[in-house]
Amino acid sequence: MAEVTKRQIVKFAPKGSPSFHEVVKSKVNDYFKANNISPYSNSSMYIKTAVMLSMYFIPYLVIVTGFASVSLWLFYPLYILMGLGIVGIGTSVMHDSNHGAYTENDTINRLLGSVLNILGGFSLNWKIQHNVLHHTYTNIEGLDEDINSGFILRMSPDKPLRRFHRFQHLYAWGLYCLMNLYWVVAKDYIHLFRYDKNGLLQNQKTTLRKALIELSLLKVVYIAYMIVLPIMFSGVAWYHVVLGLVAMHIVAGFSLAVIFQPAHVVETSDYSSPSEDRKMENNWAVHQLMNTADFAQNNKLVSWFIGGLNFQIEHHLFPQVCHVHYPKIAKIVEGVAKEFKLPYQVMPTFGSAIAAHGKMLKKLGNNEKLSHTDIAGFASV
Repeated sequence: MAEVTKRQIVKFAPKGSPSFHEVVKSKVNDYFKANNISPYSNSSMYIKTAVMLSMYFIPYLVIVTGFASVSLWLFYPLYILMGLGIVGIGTSVMHDSNHGAYTENDTINRLLGSVLNILGGFSLNWKIQHNVLHHTYTNIEGLDEDINSGFILRMSPDKPLRRFHRFQHLYAWGLYCLMNLYWVVAKDYIHLFRYDKNGLLQNQKTTLRKALIELSLLKVVYIAYMIVLPIMFSGVAWYHVVLGLVAMHIVAGFSLAVIFQPAHVVETSDYSSPSEDRKMENNWAVHQLMNTADFAQNNKLVSWFIGGLNFQIEHHLFPQVCHVHYPKIAKIVEGVAKEFKLPYQVMPTFGSAIAAHGKMLKKLGNNEKLSHTDIAGFASV
């Protein structure tokens, strides 16, 4: 059966009344109204946007104008800084914009969301993979493409087990380093053909031909400004430019992976799947709670740099709320979850989240039974 057909007939359980989702939405909306706060960006977000964009484009200008040619000890760190800029733009600016959370102005959201196209990605694909598939079918094998790493990684207990998966907790980190490079070179094309086959491009009101032309033009522009121009004007040998570009994407790929994966691929995730008649046991909002975890809630630097994605529960329940508000509404979400006797998973630090993800990779690779209890570093409410 084609994936698009499966998606059409997967049904989450009814919400119930009063439902967790209704109550938590009501209380979060009351918070914004009572404090006369917009759920969109504020002045601190505008400053952050300028910082994140500068972290990518200023080093690029230094490189392409030849000022970095004085020393490779300056040249390569600038590419590494650009890699961090990709992370900051991706998690803080592009992410909110493509969710419609940056501003109520759709034109500005589209403009800032399209920055991904300049970074070597393709915003159309990202919206399908992330907004449509991941946010709707979180951790459901065959539907959530964020846990689909081909046959190399097993990120779901419902995925076929291969002998080499028992080593995935060791080699996954190396693959994460290559994630962005793969995305820039091949992934977008592969996804376009799959999304066209499953009817998802049609849902976005475009065609495969149109999307391929747009993507190819963007790739040409990316090659021109990220490879051709630096080789012509940076004042360093071409292979240093290529190595710098690779270093940039290694930093970005690894960083983005260890930000996103610990929120879902951890032992406390439920990984529930539809029954034979394609019905889910829980409603959508409860499913999000059961398959998502927060981490490092008290680390302001982490929260600032990764766009509040350490508050992944809040993001999944309120994707159209700008991330600058997540720390405040987290207490509301936690309280309502407790009221409904639902789990609210939190890992205390960024390090414990990465360790928990590594532990989960090992369990999945060895087909160990997932207990969902007694997880070191987790607090269930």
